Amino acid sequence: MTTEDRGALPTPQTPGSDPVVSAGMSIAAQWGAVLDPQQLDIALKALEPQLRREHKERMFRLEMQRTTAEQAARAQREAAAHRRYMAGLVAGTVVALGMLGAGVYAARDFWWLSVLLCGPSLLALVKIFVLRRSDAADMEAVSVATRRGMNAAQPPASPPPVV
Repeated sequence: MTTEDRGALPTPQTPGSDPVVSAGMSIAAQWGAVLDPQQLDIALKALEPQLRREHKERMFRLEMQRTTAEQAARAQREAAAHRRYMAGLVAGTVVALGMLGAGVYAARDFWWLSVLLCGPSLLALVKIFVLRRSDAADMEAVSVATRRGMNAAQPPASPPPVV
């Protein structure tokens, strides 16, 4: 094996051809004119173990390339999943802070909006973004808490009539 083909893939083989046999045939064609059949048989038998070792080395190199490619693909998938998870975490944080800030800001004038923004709906949305799951019980708790908050809150007192 030469240094030029150390990193290269072996050439594709036609169906039914064995690399050991094809290498042996090329060597036999080169040496056929020089050696008699008995000497050629001895030379080929001596060369066969080396050809088998080279074949095993090629197969091992191909297996290593396949393993390396699989590891790179797995690492790429894991990195994409991590980016997706971090994007959800950041989005959940932004949504939670936005809802909390808007609820506090709206509390003076629009009490009902504050109840909607700062209640269990805030927790349910954060759970969806961060944990990536939502249960039916979450939505039921949001609706019950919203109804209770709306019923318990008193509308602002109307100003006295102007006479």
